[in-house]
Amino acid sequence: MRSTRWINAGLFSLVALAIGSAQAQSFPSKTVRIVVPFGAGGVADLTARTVGQKLSESLGQPVLIDNKPGAGGVAAGDAVAKAEPDGYTLLLMSNGTAVSTGLFKSLPFDAMRDFAPISTLATFDIAILVPADSKFKTLGELLNFAKANPGKLNLGSINIGSTQNLAAELFKSTSGTDMQVVPYNGTPALITALRGGQLDVGVEILGPVLPQVTANALRVLAVTGEKRAAVLPDVPTAKESGLPAFVASSWNALAAPAKTPKDVIARLNKDIALALNNPDIKKKLHELNVEALPGTPEQAAALLASETKRWGDVINAAKIPKQ
Repeated sequence: MRSTRWINAGLFSLVALAIGSAQAQSFPSKTVRIVVPFGAGGVADLTARTVGQKLSESLGQPVLIDNKPGAGGVAAGDAVAKAEPDGYTLLLMSNGTAVSTGLFKSLPFDAMRDFAPISTLATFDIAILVPADSKFKTLGELLNFAKANPGKLNLGSINIGSTQNLAAELFKSTSGTDMQVVPYNGTPALITALRGGQLDVGVEILGPVLPQVTANALRVLAVTGEKRAAVLPDVPTAKESGLPAFVASSWNALAAPAKTPKDVIARLNKDIALALNNPDIKKKLHELNVEALPGTPEQAAALLASETKRWGDVINAAKIPKQ
């Protein structure tokens, strides 16, 4: 009886393997859908569309962008986690995917267990901004004032729990300063508060505020990535400005549902790398202030794991209530 069970189990495994192999060999044979947890027109959406258009050429199938904004990316993640693991439904992961694990009391999915990362796509800069007429000319000057005057500076970001908000909390903790973090409902409100003098300093993704910077309405004291922003080569990083522990950049990646055949993951990874290494795609992403970052599935999984832990620690340290 026991040997019969083993034979049945073995046959089941062989059948499953054969099905998975057949799926991989026939992939792709229809439209591939990328579910984006943000609205149309934002950096993440434009990145997905730029890469998706090139990806459709190498796959020989249409690539559809499906925007599912709101709820901290939960709706988008849930849709992909429950989709067939066949490579035709993909998730645009981001910092938000990592943040959600620590921000919500419960989720309908486990980001580490229910997704199969395919590749990183890109990174984009976060900036520390002041009004154009601010008395602070460098990040060092701002930090010296903040340390000498605890509680006197207002530090703005967008919504509580966003990457920018958590980056502001990380900025505050790594600099050892006592600044009041003030969240605003979106980038336009943050810009208005900075220009109106209600805020002394703000933390925001560089792309959406770059027009304000080039128009000399706002000034960037530092960017928070590992290296200087290509569009602002004269602006130092926070590391260069005396904060070696403060490194934070926004990123996105593509993932499929868990149990997607490895051959399908490998095919998608290869074609994503071709797209991201294409000079025209690099140029288009550069115009969005986005740096193409192809990588292996293992590198994408490691990034998600490290970012989940990192932002979870920031959420706990800032005592941000779980939603």
